Amino acid sequence: MSIKSDVRKITTNTLQQMKQNGEKISMLTAYDFSLARIVDSAGIEVILVGDSASNVIAGHETTLPITLDQMIYHGASVVRGTSRALIVVDLPFGSYQGNSREALNSAIRIMKETGAHAVKLEGGAEIIDSVERIISAGIPVMGHLGLTPQSIYKFGTYTVRAKEEAEAEKLVADAKLLESSGCFSVVLEKIPSKLAKKVTNELTIPTIGIGAGPDVDGQVLVLHDLLGITHEFNPRFLRRYLNLHDEIKGAISKYVADVKSLDFPNENESYN
Repeated sequence: MSIKSDVRKITTNTLQQMKQNGEKISMLTAYDFSLARIVDSAGIEVILVGDSASNVIAGHETTLPITLDQMIYHGASVVRGTSRALIVVDLPFGSYQGNSREALNSAIRIMKETGAHAVKLEGGAEIIDSVERIISAGIPVMGHLGLTPQSIYKFGTYTVRAKEEAEAEKLVADAKLLESSGCFSVVLEKIPSKLAKKVTNELTIPTIGIGAGPDVDGQVLVLHDLLGITHEFNPRFLRRYLNLHDEIKGAISKYVADVKSLDFPNENESYN
């Protein structure tokens, strides 16, 4: 029996059981084979192939420019590097809003061409037709409420969402709507901790927070932020576990110096 077949894969049912047992869910983004392999081997339950690739990989100011083809490329790369984690791929801006038939076609392409296990959509009542059509085809859907980066030009800011009563009430209603439509989980981004706790307690499906406090069922961060590869981005919710920006820059600077001084390659690094 191969090593891969011995690995206990994480499924949507696994996440449901974790919520019921009070076990927290860990989730990180990944966009390529090499880092996905490391993330998967470290014990992460869920890997999100996020449209944040638009920012940290392609250098765009927002998530809007990334295309469905590009998300499929990243998704397939991540799937090839993993054997345990549940892989969720973001449906990018323009691939599901306002047209549930197009949404289903987009989701089918992701599932067929990447080998991923689920898709994620941003929004509540506004996109519920797309959510329901995708789920009706047997494709698992993760929801996303609160700060939804694909709507950044509508919001006009990346500040905390749902602080006012009306928006908070809509978020709770949207979360329940996503659950009743069949979503297996919901991401709650940058909302007050008390609201995130309320939503978590009122849903039977797991909530995954980013800037939503400690009382959700799991947490997600962007891998490049956690590792300190990106260093200009400093939101309150981010904990950096490494400072790879300086580590990598220092290593490359040393390489440049060694090449110029003829220290690299030395005799042991050359062939006779």
